[in-house]
Amino acid sequence: MFNFHRFVANTICLRAATALMIAASMTAAAPFARAADESHGEGDHDESRFSDKPIPLLKTEDVLRPAPLIEIGNKFLGAGNVDPGFNLPTGANWQPSFYAFGTYRSAIQTFRVGDEARSEWANRLDIFGNLQLSGTERVLIGFRPLNNEDGEFTGYNIEGDPEGWEANTSGRISTFFFEGNFEEIFPDLQDPTGVRDLGFSVGRQSLFFQDGMLINDELDAVGLTKNNIPIPGGSNLRTTFIFGWNEISRDNGRETGSDPQLYGLFNQADLPFATINGDFVYVHDPSNSSDSAHWAVSSTSRIGLTNATFRYLGSEALEDESAFASSGHLLFAQLSWTPHHTHDIMYVNGFVGIDEFSSAARSPLVGGPLGNTGILFAAVGLGRYGAALGNTADNSYGAAIGYQLFIDPDNRQQIIFEVGGRASTEIDASSFAAGARYQQAMGQHWVLQLDIFGVATEHEDPGMGGRVEIRYEF
Repeated sequence: MFNFHRFVANTICLRAATALMIAASMTAAAPFARAADESHGEGDHDESRFSDKPIPLLKTEDVLRPAPLIEIGNKFLGAGNVDPGFNLPTGANWQPSFYAFGTYRSAIQTFRVGDEARSEWANRLDIFGNLQLSGTERVLIGFRPLNNEDGEFTGYNIEGDPEGWEANTSGRISTFFFEGNFEEIFPDLQDPTGVRDLGFSVGRQSLFFQDGMLINDELDAVGLTKNNIPIPGGSNLRTTFIFGWNEISRDNGRETGSDPQLYGLFNQADLPFATINGDFVYVHDPSNSSDSAHWAVSSTSRIGLTNATFRYLGSEALEDESAFASSGHLLFAQLSWTPHHTHDIMYVNGFVGIDEFSSAARSPLVGGPLGNTGILFAAVGLGRYGAALGNTADNSYGAAIGYQLFIDPDNRQQIIFEVGGRASTEIDASSFAAGARYQQAMGQHWVLQLDIFGVATEHEDPGMGGRVEIRYEF
C-alpha cells in the first residue's frame, strides 16, 4: 500500500544527501581549481589549454549564410521552420526543395616545360541543380557549358597552337542521377534483418575510388551500396557494386567509341588499427580488344601523431596493350602531420611505378593517377596548363615534400611550399622542381589562387610555369 508520508520523508532524505555530496565534491575540488588558476595566470599563453572565458552562443541573425544561386523550398543550412512536406503511399515523408549552385573559374596562365610552351586565358563553369526530396533521396543534374568532351576550354590562346579565341562550349549533361535508400523509401515494410538497408544511385554520376587513382570519371552507371555489415574485430564493412555502360573514358582520358562496360566491387572495412579498402574492377570492351582488370588495396591509419595512407594498385591488359589499357603496378604512400604549436600541415608523399599501370576510367579533365603526390604533380583541371613533374606513373619513382602554412587565425589565407622530383627506371632521365600555391578567401564567394613553379630536367632546358586564378562559388 502506498504510504504518502514515507514517500515524502524518503524524498527529503534523498535531496539532502545529494546536496551534501555536491558540496563535498566542490570542497574537494576547490584546491585543485585554485592550483589550476594559480598555475595558469594572465602571463601564461599555453595554446593547448582551453580558455576560462565562456563563448556566448551566436544569434541566428548573426550567422551569415551564403545562400545558393536559386533556392526554392527549405533554406539550405538555414534557420526557421521546416516544410512538413507530404507522405508517399510507401510511408516515406518527402520535403522537396530545389537548389542551384556551382563554380566559375577563370585563369591567366603560362606553362613552359621541354618543347611545350603555352600561354592562355581559360574559363570553366560547373553548374548544378539539386532537387532534394528528403535526407537521403535527391536528383542532381549538372552542366559544364564552357568546355567540350575532349577537355578543351573556352578562352584565348596567347601562345601555342592554335592561337586566338576558342569557344569550346557544350550543352552536354555532365551529371544526371537519382540516389536514395530503399529502407527510407519504404519505411513501413518491416525488415528486422536489415537487408533493405541498401543505398543506390542510377544515372550519369562521378565515380571516385582510391582517391581517384583507380577511377576518376563521370559515366552512366547504377550502383548498390550496403552499409553497416558487422565483421569480426571491426565496427563496419561497406560494400558497393557498380555497373557502368556508357560515357566511360579509359586510362588516356578518351572513349574507345565501342561502348565498353565496367563492373566494379568496392569494399571498405573500419578496423581498430586502420580503415582498409579493397577494390576490383573489370572493363569489357566488346569491339576494341582492350579488356582489362584493375585492383587496389589501401590502408589509412594514425601512426602516433602521423596520418598515414599506403596503397597498392595493379592493372592487367587482358587482350592488346594500348593507350586505353596496359599492365603494371603502382605503390603509393602519403604521410602528414601537424608540427607542434601550429595549425599547419607537413607532408611527405612518394610513389613507385612498375611497368605501365592504367586506371580503369579517367576523365580528360583530371590528368594521371599521381595527382595526389602534390601540387607539382596535380592537374589544375582548367585549360592546357600541365603538371610540373607530370602525373603518369609508367616506369618511374618520385616524391614530394610540402608544408601548408595557414597565415591568419581565421584560415582565410594559406600558402603551400613544395619540392619534388621523379626519375625513370628505364632511361637516364630525372626531373626536380619547386613550387608554391597561395590562396586567399575574399568575402563568402570568391577565392584568389596563385601558382608558380620551376623545374630542372636532364638533357632539357629549365622550365617554369605560373598562373593567377579567380574562383567564384555560388
